[in-house]
Amino acid sequence: MLAFFLIPLTLGVWVRIVVANFLAADISFETVTLLGLLLGPGWAMLSALVLAVPAVIRHEYLAAPFLVAVGMISGIFGIWVEREEVWSFTPFVDLSLYRWVRRNLRQPKFDRQIALLMLIAGMEIARDWLASRYPHRLFALVTDAWWLRVLVWLCAPMVVGVCLKMWNALRIELKLEEQKRLVLEARFDALQRQINPHFLFNTLNSIASLVRFRPDLAREMIVKLANLLRALLKDHGTYVQLREELSFTDDYLDIEVVRFGADKLRVVKELDERTLDVLVPSILLQPLIENSIKHGLEPRIQGGTITIRSRVAGPSIVVEVEDDGVGMMHKPPSALEHPGNGIGMKNVRERLEVLYGNRARFTVVSRPGRGTLVSIEIPADVE
Repeated sequence: MLAFFLIPLTLGVWVRIVVANFLAADISFETVTLLGLLLGPGWAMLSALVLAVPAVIRHEYLAAPFLVAVGMISGIFGIWVEREEVWSFTPFVDLSLYRWVRRNLRQPKFDRQIALLMLIAGMEIARDWLASRYPHRLFALVTDAWWLRVLVWLCAPMVVGVCLKMWNALRIELKLEEQKRLVLEARFDALQRQINPHFLFNTLNSIASLVRFRPDLAREMIVKLANLLRALLKDHGTYVQLREELSFTDDYLDIEVVRFGADKLRVVKELDERTLDVLVPSILLQPLIENSIKHGLEPRIQGGTITIRSRVAGPSIVVEVEDDGVGMMHKPPSALEHPGNGIGMKNVRERLEVLYGNRARFTVVSRPGRGTLVSIEIPADVE
């Protein structure tokens, strides 16, 4: 970062020396002031020595000690005040003075903003005095008109303030982006870690009923339930391979098959081998399967079949969950979004929006009395 600033700015000092009437290229004073406020006295003083090299070569021997002193003073001031007070420094000098006078008329107090303004202007006045007393030993914009001299003195705080304002705007934007990312991650994590309390209650009831007569099956259900809870609670990544996601749903389906009976809940898988290593959002299929069982097969006396499919569709993969249950004839769309349905279709759709934006597709096709098909299309690099 220092090299990014110092190389062009040092060249600016050199341009001021070799090119006539191009004095504005030399902003070494303002640069050292900024570096002192933001990076501290050490880096500012080192940068001052680098920036002073072209001037010293041209016999401006006061450039190095003066800029080093500026870096030290600015750095000490930056340590003394809060960092946010530095970032909030405004280049609009007239407004700062107006606010300062208005505040201090009501309740006099020390203002660090005005102190920084006076500090920069004071160092500029000192440079002007040294340049007048020792000609050709220190660069300064010297003029005989008093009003031009005042404008020169106020120019340095303006330059420093404008730079701070621009960088502060960028800093705030980056902070907002980071906060947005953290909010999305927290929201995604909250959606991901939900589990249907009714499913947990019914599973524990099923285990309790099996403990006396079929202890081996009860033990197997406990292991599978533990696997589900472990997957929900562990700190895994946002994405998992599809084969891992299917393994998670297998535990869920095995529990549901025991609860409903193998004759009432059948599972069919039609999977493309090329899709099994593709990364998909973790805990993506279980909410869809849960909705198929709860809203499609559970109301049906004879039960039914759940079919899980995956296939390649160009640069994307399509994952489908289909049931041959009662469909949505007796269930309004809002029923699928009720909090009692665990993560639910609504939350799956929200997760896809968070992760993929408009690059993902989520569609639901229901035929009353014949079942429901939920299809998810997400981008993936499939070889």
